[in-house]
Amino acid sequence: MDLPAGFAELMHALLGKEEYGRLVAALAEEVPASIRLNPFKYDKVCPPLAKDQFKPVPWCGNGYYLNRRPAFTFDPLFHAGCYYVQEASSMFLEQVMRQFVTDPVCVLDLCAAPGGKATHVRSLLPGGSLLVANEVIRSRSQVLAEYMIKWGHPDVVVTQNDPADFRELEGFFDVIVADVPCSGEGMFRKDPDAMGEWSLEQVEVCRQRQWRIIADIWPCLGPGGLLVYSTCTYNIKENEENVSRMVKELGAEVLRVDVPVEWNVTGNLFNDAFPVYRFLPHKTKGEGFFLAVLRKESGKPFDRSGSREAALRKWLRVIKPSGIEPGVRKGGDILPSHAQAMSLALQPGLYPVCELTYEHAIAYLRREAIVLDASVARGYVLVTYRSVPLGFVKNVCNRANNLYPHDWRIRSRFLPDEISVLNI
Repeated sequence: MDLPAGFAELMHALLGKEEYGRLVAALAEEVPASIRLNPFKYDKVCPPLAKDQFKPVPWCGNGYYLNRRPAFTFDPLFHAGCYYVQEASSMFLEQVMRQFVTDPVCVLDLCAAPGGKATHVRSLLPGGSLLVANEVIRSRSQVLAEYMIKWGHPDVVVTQNDPADFRELEGFFDVIVADVPCSGEGMFRKDPDAMGEWSLEQVEVCRQRQWRIIADIWPCLGPGGLLVYSTCTYNIKENEENVSRMVKELGAEVLRVDVPVEWNVTGNLFNDAFPVYRFLPHKTKGEGFFLAVLRKESGKPFDRSGSREAALRKWLRVIKPSGIEPGVRKGGDILPSHAQAMSLALQPGLYPVCELTYEHAIAYLRREAIVLDASVARGYVLVTYRSVPLGFVKNVCNRANNLYPHDWRIRSRFLPDEISVLNI
């Protein structure tokens, strides 16, 4: 692998000759494939995982390494939200949530697209919690909303705002997850284009951007609240130096996460003054990742006597509210929303159900016309695959009108062999 010269010099100085050599060798290896199961959907409908195909990710209860990368696009269970394809190192966030979050909280995932950490956090929150998943870029916020709808939990609000837009919500959040934009060093193996975009100058641009984001959002954290700061870089400028600045200028306290030694997670490369957690691919099976947990000692609490969502709507651009999206009146009918089909809160028995074969499920996800068995009731029907809802059709005399969202459809005409699909 032809690594950028500046990066090679930087990491050689940080790690030393021998360990840097192991890092370079690891970056030349194949990228590990991993998924995280949706406990709200997968556990209820699917059999135990085949141990020869799935190996547990040590720091994530529902995370698994795969022995091959299947054609996820052609797996109906992927589109149904039964699992999320996520890089294993970033699943370490679970340890923070399990060790520090035990009561109902209001959480902001500030840079949430495409949805890996947001779906993960929502799976771990205590009952009565609310998750606000935010993305500033419009196109990416639509992808985020899609994944959150597919995950199915109703207590999620998706917003599209710059960090500065949250200034009126001082003290509103108990936990803020900030997986900030970075120079992408940890993605060199996964995304070769990241190498071409990397430079020492870009590292400095990212460091300054990261600080602006943290400075903008810090007031929105309530007293005693937690900030989970993460990047997918190795260098100390975007990592330890930013954390050190939060301690000095914001008065943050850096918290320690209990981590078993056998996980081989690397600590502080800066001065060992505070605990941080770095994943290096020659030590842990995954890509590059950095995380630190900071607590806000004091601040102004938010008056939560009113509706939390009303406050969000007042100050932010909400593109997906919490709860089940209502149907839309169309002529004399109430057209059900696709979010209803995906939601865990969908009332059983509200619609007739029709189980699809694999071939019919793929046709449905391509938004093609399908024909249901003559015994299926007329009107709006919930179609399922392996008992998991995929969406709605309107069953009429000799066909079923496909109501799958047009923008979400499978566009490829390729149909893989059965062995190419994840066998879960």
